[in-house]
Amino acid sequence: MIRHVIMWKFVDEYEGMNKDEIMSSIEEKFAYLKAVIPEIKSMSVERDVLRSERSFDMIYITEFESLETLERYRVHPEHVKVAAFIGAVRSAQAVTDSERK
Repeated sequence: MIRHVIMWKFVDEYEGMNKDEIMSSIEEKFAYLKAVIPEIKSMSVERDVLRSERSFDMIYITEFESLETLERYRVHPEHVKVAAFIGAVRSAQAVTDSERK
């Protein structure tokens, strides 16, 4: 099993949306991805509650059967659209992919 984890910091404002609205939009987009991309075995999207200076705003945790299914997810056209939106609204990102036994 492959665990794919991403953390983001977001800009304060984007096209009239504040940070909370940006995160709500992302949560909706990920719910849609879960419904249309069968390679996703599990998904969790969580917001930071401390909101400290060193905190990231959101964490995204997904699991896949293999590196191959992760790659199919990564290049899926619907995921590419979501990734493009996040690229426009993030100010920082950290990613890790690990193997779970």
